[in-house]
Amino acid sequence: MRKIKHRRIPDILNKVERLNFVVFKSGKNYDLNIIGVRNPENTPNSFDDHIHVCYQLNGVWYEEIFTCTTDPGQYWLNNPMKVSGTAILVSPQQCRSAYTIGYHRGQYEALVQSGAKVKLWRDNNHDSIVDYGEPGQEESSFSGINIHRSSSTNDSAAFGINKWSAGCQVMNNPTDFRRFMELCKLQISHTGYKTFTYTLIDGDEP
Repeated sequence: MRKIKHRRIPDILNKVERLNFVVFKSGKNYDLNIIGVRNPENTPNSFDDHIHVCYQLNGVWYEEIFTCTTDPGQYWLNNPMKVSGTAILVSPQQCRSAYTIGYHRGQYEALVQSGAKVKLWRDNNHDSIVDYGEPGQEESSFSGINIHRSSSTNDSAAFGINKWSAGCQVMNNPTDFRRFMELCKLQISHTGYKTFTYTLIDGDEP
């Protein structure tokens, strides 16, 4: 995890606005902007994406950056849960108020899809490469696309995504995930806002 203090609004929020998505800049402490950034290199089965959490604290902007995957793992690409294929969250999109704190698979606290449908692509060719769809190929779905962690004890980056994601957004480092959930709870305690918006964008080409 990296934490950056900014003199002005973080650049990533300007990019979100250029995509005509909403940026939360009310001035309230811990009014969170949660942004996933998908790596364009699309390395199979790799935690090579990032989640940025941007917020103001006493008028100062902060940005915390966590490694993650925004793509499903190789196991589920090879063995889709549904006949239509493995879920891939469409990028770019903004999932407004789609998340609340709940329990991932009833096991531990995470951000769970509970307030709105999200747009998905389906990959159904059973290979190990994530295939992103084209405009018009999306479906709007309530499919439990949660934001959660992999192992509760170890960083999973060296082992790959594998079964940890069937379309969810998954952090590989449990310490990072605990901090992420702490930030979510700080939003609730400081603002009273109990829903969370998740924005997924594409990273820049190398």
